Amino acid sequence: MADNPTVEFALRMGDNCLVLGQNVSAWCGHAPVLEEDIALANVALDLIGQTRMWLGLAGELEGKGRSADDLAFLRDVREFRNCLLVEQPNSDFGQTLMRQFLFDAWHHPMLKMLSGAADARVAEIAEKSVKEAAYHLDRSTDLIIRLGDGSDESHHRMQGALDRLWRYSGELMAADAIDEAVVGPGLGDIEAQYKDYTSKVFGEATLTIPEAAFMQKGGKVGLHTEALGHMLADMQFLQRSYPGAQW
Repeated sequence: MADNPTVEFALRMGDNCLVLGQNVSAWCGHAPVLEEDIALANVALDLIGQTRMWLGLAGELEGKGRSADDLAFLRDVREFRNCLLVEQPNSDFGQTLMRQFLFDAWHHPMLKMLSGAADARVAEIAEKSVKEAAYHLDRSTDLIIRLGDGSDESHHRMQGALDRLWRYSGELMAADAIDEAVVGPGLGDIEAQYKDYTSKVFGEATLTIPEAAFMQKGGKVGLHTEALGHMLADMQFLQRSYPGAQW
């Protein structure tokens, strides 16, 4: 475990928001309808705002003089601590929505739990973020149900997205000593809420949860898929090519 587990935990929370926010923002100007284009841009902005708070806390606590921007743009792939789910590529619109829902269904109860954390700084960030996460969850839930229980084509695409991404969802609940040190005994409640909520929503959406033989993990300790490397190459290009560049 890190000397201060809160540093590692803040990196995990911040990196989740950063990587998902960057991926979601790629739909700006490319979404299938204008309403979705605007909504996804707003979700991405919410996530980037949360990123700044979490990475800002991590940079402050580690005491190396690194800012949130430094942590976002000047770390290599193996230094990122996001879960594997959020780095999965956008692919089609169905996969983007399914990735968002699987994350939101964990993120909202996690932030609610963290709002009562013993660490006042962690609790403050969670309290500021939980209302945004509630909106994200309401929105992704509605879309999963509407498209899953929609036309034959939309159902097929949503089932395919669930089959593809479900294997990455288990890492969200795979708690270790760092999670236990910051979140505490409530981790089991979050997992129970996640399972109950996703089962209910997938039932309404007429989607079948895959019988995954195993869950992929490793992102929380720096073992990532190649998708993250491709994304970071785009996201970090300006700062890597022109160090210290400012607008």
